[in-house]
Amino acid sequence: MSAHPKKAFVLAAGFGSRMRPLTDNCPKPLLVVDGKSMLDRALDALAEAGVEDVVVNTHYLGHMIAEHLQHRHHPRITISPEPELLDTAGGVKKNLAFFGDEPFYVLNADVLWTNGQAPTLNVMAEKWDPDKMDILLLLHDVADVPDYAEHGDYYLAEGSDKPVFAKNTSQKANTIFAGPRIVHPRLFKDTPDGKFGFLELFHKAERAGRLAAVRHDGEWYHVGTPEAFAETNLIFAKKKAV
Repeated sequence: MSAHPKKAFVLAAGFGSRMRPLTDNCPKPLLVVDGKSMLDRALDALAEAGVEDVVVNTHYLGHMIAEHLQHRHHPRITISPEPELLDTAGGVKKNLAFFGDEPFYVLNADVLWTNGQAPTLNVMAEKWDPDKMDILLLLHDVADVPDYAEHGDYYLAEGSDKPVFAKNTSQKANTIFAGPRIVHPRLFKDTPDGKFGFLELFHKAERAGRLAAVRHDGEWYHVGTPEAFAETNLIFAKKKAV
């Protein structure tokens, strides 16, 4: 096992189109759940995990994100503007030199999850083994998220850490990809420059037998629509009131 990652990349460049009208004048990562933006929740989790330096990519209303992060000093933030969207993996590859030869976290700024029995990112770091893995995914049981019951991403057998992509197995996909991942820079070798998505890297690692997963034991919230966003805020408010 290796030392915990000290660097991370946070994906914050998307349009948040499905969240309109909430995102007409506010980038989705800056939408507030229970008094804190989703972007700050991601950065707080990284700080809790001991991460010191984070790249945040921006595009849609990127000036608002850059302005918001001016007041944040821990972890240290580097803004990576994308005049043209590079998709999830392309944005990271553009900044690959920042990470050297060390593994790093990648988080979505618009995904909401909470810790389980231990801080989620620490659990992932403890599981990470660079000798056996090129990428480690956080997966969450579809049973906890009814909207995804028929649309799981991976089948993960009980006690296994080897996920199988839904289309590669006759088993029913029982987990969804929850957002956080640890990535080794070598996974980007022989990948295209410019725009491409992380799913290509997931498939590449799976074919090589170097894709691994941790099952998330905290909570995960689907905030893809204004209705789901409002419902999530209600859930958090109720938890607070208890």
